[in-house]
Amino acid sequence: MFGSLEMAPPDAILGLNVAFRNDTNPRKINLGVGVYKDETGNTPVLACVKKAEQLLLEQENSKSYLGIDGLPEYGPLVRKVLFDGTVEEARAVTLQTPGGTGALRVAGDFLKHKVGASRIWLSNPTWANHNGVFSSAGLAVDAYTYLDNTGLALDFQGMLDSIAQIPAGDVICLHACCHNPSGVDPSAEQWEQIAEACKAGGVLPLIDFAYQGFANGLQEDAAAIRLFADKVDEFLVCSSFSKNFGLYCERIGALTIVAQDESAATAALSHAKKAVRTNYSNPPKHGGAVVTTVLGCDDLFTQWDTEVAAMRDRINGLRKLFVDTMAAKNSPVDFSFIQQQRGMFSYSGLNAMQVDQLKNDHSIYIVGSGRINVAGLNSGNVEQLCDAILQVL
Repeated sequence: MFGSLEMAPPDAILGLNVAFRNDTNPRKINLGVGVYKDETGNTPVLACVKKAEQLLLEQENSKSYLGIDGLPEYGPLVRKVLFDGTVEEARAVTLQTPGGTGALRVAGDFLKHKVGASRIWLSNPTWANHNGVFSSAGLAVDAYTYLDNTGLALDFQGMLDSIAQIPAGDVICLHACCHNPSGVDPSAEQWEQIAEACKAGGVLPLIDFAYQGFANGLQEDAAAIRLFADKVDEFLVCSSFSKNFGLYCERIGALTIVAQDESAATAALSHAKKAVRTNYSNPPKHGGAVVTTVLGCDDLFTQWDTEVAAMRDRINGLRKLFVDTMAAKNSPVDFSFIQQQRGMFSYSGLNAMQVDQLKNDHSIYIVGSGRINVAGLNSGNVEQLCDAILQVL
């Protein structure tokens, strides 16, 4: 049976890592996969994480299974970070999941097989794995307008027009901040209109929140989610601690369901747990225990906030360095839009042919869409990248 299988196409993002590892050029640069890197090119373990792990090492006394929805302390602490009291606690329930991807898949299964939703609308463009995750859950996938014709700025009116055409009962996937792959986010005023449009059309929001703290701050980046808590009766949040805790390999995320009242929230949790039970049964412990320890300790939380701010400031500094370097080299293209984008990613405006040239001629690896992981830059490779881009423009 297996002999009849043909090779599946490589993952559009993770497949770049294989090509990068096989490249023998000592000056190769990987700007594809979305992991934060420091000035030395390392993905560091946060100091607050090391302290939490030391506490766990000293205090942990069991490796027994967790409950289906994870550590009991995890959910309330996640909701505090998300909502900070802006939603009635009884309206919201949370499941600990294996990363943000796990949260998205559980949400997809829950929406398709428990709620009865049939279609989800994704921004055009969106994270490369969104389509596969939701279609694998059985949802039909469609797209709403997000970027304008330049591919570098928000087409807000087009977005509103698209939302107005979505049938009531369908689901819309929104990026709370640091839109992946573009780095282009709506303004606070625009978020107000987006929430109103979803409410008016009976469209169920599912908010992907993978980069809290990487745009403007932990509190500031949650503004859209808190707005939806005020404006709509029901929505879902799929959040991740991979980026802002640096816990990429621990796979720690959360699915939070906000319902109209406590009864509806409790029922929703019971069905979401059924979706988990038939998938991975219950989540792994370690990442959740680390996050719970940090979020539950004032001193560690403050240290985490400081470390997230340092990562955010470094990324914003790299944006400026890239823009300034291209300008100093008299680039025929104005790249100042890079500084207006937020988060780890930016749409560079490079086309697929230029991306291939960068890989084949300069050993610089960028996703085919032209998305650049800004956090993969450093002071030692920015000039090399800029020189290479100038050669392919």
